[in-house]
Formats: sequence, C-alpha cells, structure tokens
Amino acid sequence: MNAKLDTARVFERVFAVYGAQFTLLIPAALVLFIPVALINGLVLSGDVGVLGLMLTWVVATVATYWYQGMVVEATRDILDGRRDHTVGSLFGSAAPFIAPLFLVGLLAGIAIVIGLVLLIVPGLILLTIWAVIVPAIVIERVGVFDSFGRSRELVRGSGWQVFGVIVVLFLLNLVLTGVVSAIVGGVSDDSFAGYALSDLIVRVLIAPISAVAATVMYVELRRVKGDPLPEDAAGSAPAPLPPQEPPVA
Repeated sequence: MNAKLDTARVFERVFAVYGAQFTLLIPAALVLFIPVALINGLVLSGDVGVLGLMLTWVVATVATYWYQGMVVEATRDILDGRRDHTVGSLFGSAAPFIAPLFLVGLLAGIAIVIGLVLLIVPGLILLTIWAVIVPAIVIERVGVFDSFGRSRELVRGSGWQVFGVIVVLFLLNLVLTGVVSAIVGGVSDDSFAGYALSDLIVRVLIAPISAVAATVMYVELRRVKGDPLPEDAAGSAPAPLPPQEPPVA
C-alpha cells in the first residue's frame, strides 16, 4: 500500500479535538506540568552545564509521555463521539500505564537527547519513528520495548509526513516560547519565576496539541495501512475518523 499520512487531515483533526476538549486538556496539563516548570525554573536559573540541561529534558519528556497517555482516551472519545472525560477520569485512564509510560518516556528521552547532542540527525530520526509510542502502549497494550518497534512499524512509509508534523509543532513551540518569554520577561525580573512561569505557560498550551497529534497520527497511520483499531475494553471497536468533508462550492 502506497498511501501516505495526510498531514493536513492530521492538523484539521488535532485542532478540532483541541478546541472541543480545551477545558479538559488545559487543567490536566496544569496539574501535571507545574512540578516540571518548577524544576526547570530552578535548573535554568542556576549555573548548569550539559548534564543539567539533559536532566530537564528527560524530566520534561517523561511528563510529556505520561500526559500523552492521559490524552489518548480523551482523543479517542471525541473522534468516535462516545463520552466526555473529567480531569479526574483522565488521570484515572492513564493509571494502569503509569509504569510503562514512565519507563518509555525515560528511555526515549535519554536516547533522543544523546542523539541530538551528538549528531542531531539521529535524534530527529528517533523523534520521528517513535512518534506514536504512547498510543501503541495505551490502545494496543504492547510492552515498553515492543512499543518502540510498533511505532516504527506504523511510521514506516510516512516518515517524512510524520517528521513534517513534528517540525510544525516545534516551530509553533518556538514562536510561542519567544512570545511568552518576552511578555513574562517584561513583567518579572526574577529569573527563577520568569523561567518557571514561561515554561509552564508554553507547556500547558503546547503539550495538549502534541499529545492529541500523537493519537491522531496513530489512528491515521493505522487507517492508511488498512489496519483497523482493536476492540476496546467494552468489546466494541472504536469508530475510525470520519471522512473528510468535501469543500463547499
């Protein structure tokens, strides 16, 4: 099958979910990323070297993968129109996967950092082929190490398209970081408070988009490969993404 991931379709659905679940995704991100922002604020406001920066990346990556695990079910909900989550049930939906999500986030974070620091290109490749690790764990219940291979299998054939989604998300993060840093820097002279607040605002706004994107890409990659989603716990298969509406003449 020569079908490729449709990046325009991915972003259409990402922002549809983001808008519909905004009041759910943002509070959940706030709860999870406040500790991360405080840690990053302490590290970045001090005199740290490469190890300190690597530590902040790994901590942030682990938290991001955990958050993605929470968002998977909420994204599936709105894609198939079954039900709505609360913040509490969102955390509860990821509870059975906390250990594997922590481990996969730690392993992926370390490997990607090493790849980016040493040669850059290997890190970008890993970011691409491991883009849908979390949905594979939560939806397919695959093991930690199997999830890396499963993600690579799904991405194969659409690597450039997945990389394109990652690049757009990175640029969005970069622009938002610059805007937020400029605003916060003009309000606060405290380096710790400035770093922590900027980090928190950017993560709370961007993490939901990235998390939803991972799930939408997972669903879309399975769709283009003709691979139906597995049955859920209730025994009924989640509905696929609805067909794209034709433009109105």
